Amino acid sequence: MEIEKRLAELGLTLPEPMQLPGVTLPFPWVRLYGDRAYVSGHGPLTADGKLPEPLGKVGAEVTEEQAYDAAALTALSMLASLRRELGDLDRIVAWVRVFGMVNVAPGFHRMPAVINGFSDVILQLWGVETGQHARSAVGQAALPFDIPVEIEAEVVITPR
Repeated sequence: MEIEKRLAELGLTLPEPMQLPGVTLPFPWVRLYGDRAYVSGHGPLTADGKLPEPLGKVGAEVTEEQAYDAAALTALSMLASLRRELGDLDRIVAWVRVFGMVNVAPGFHRMPAVINGFSDVILQLWGVETGQHARSAVGQAALPFDIPVEIEAEVVITPR
């Protein structure tokens, strides 16, 4: 339970599952296959599983700093899904790929700085050896539910 201990030391809390009234999402948040966990796109969540404010486009309704924070919350959202599926976050032995999408206003081009919010959390928890990952950070014209950030990932896990 080393990662759980680090979360507590950093004062980080994993959120409850996403609460979207009237919406059913017909796919798994985490798909296990062999020694891999493929994580569907996640967005930021509050502790009670709701979408945090502000929503909208980065560079318009959302500042770069707010989007960085949203990316950090997205890391916690993803970790909550991984914990529910894996039972123990210490089963993650390598973060191999992260794909970050940012809901951008025309002219905003600092997507990597926004997605750093996600990467910084992962690196704080797992360190460079396990937490370092290949990564993309791209701008999108829109994201689901008007969230500022959506991120998906692939991790290597130990068997049960």
